[in-house]
Amino acid sequence: MVSKTDRLIIKPLEKSDYESWLDGFESRKPSQHRHDEGKRDMSNCTKEWFRDLVDKHQELAISDTAFVFGLFRKTDGVHIGMIDFSTLVRDNFQWGRIGYSIHNHQWRNGYGQEAVKEALEIGHKQLNYHRIEAHINVDNDASFQLAERVGMEYECTRKEFIYEFGNWTDNLVYFKNSV
Repeated sequence: MVSKTDRLIIKPLEKSDYESWLDGFESRKPSQHRHDEGKRDMSNCTKEWFRDLVDKHQELAISDTAFVFGLFRKTDGVHIGMIDFSTLVRDNFQWGRIGYSIHNHQWRNGYGQEAVKEALEIGHKQLNYHRIEAHINVDNDASFQLAERVGMEYECTRKEFIYEFGNWTDNLVYFKNSV
């Protein structure tokens, strides 16, 4: 499953992506806000560790549990972020969740909007989700603004929905149905 936009290649990680992937994470700036993981210790992320990660992603895709995509700039192969889908329910629902992250040193270039818009197409047309949701912390303005820019609709606020930051946190739910 490889998809291309004007500037990006969106594809599952391959073992040959290691150097670009590692450089993307190592080039991050320190955390810019609470929802930005920022620079992190990558010393345990060896080539062997990465090969195992790629294998795990493939297993998750085969089992229809999750689909993980790397985002790469077309012109030079630079890794700029990740997008993932989790299958919530199949059967009569065909319902998935999308998550997205752009390395903070790549922000404000329009990559997020371009990538998420294309990823929603992948989710609907290739992964066969009818409904795709984004679950977003209520104080993550950049994320819900991005969801709105790509045509996702606000549905509700789920109270005490996800346990993170040592507490049960509220999340905004945005969705997009297939046409």
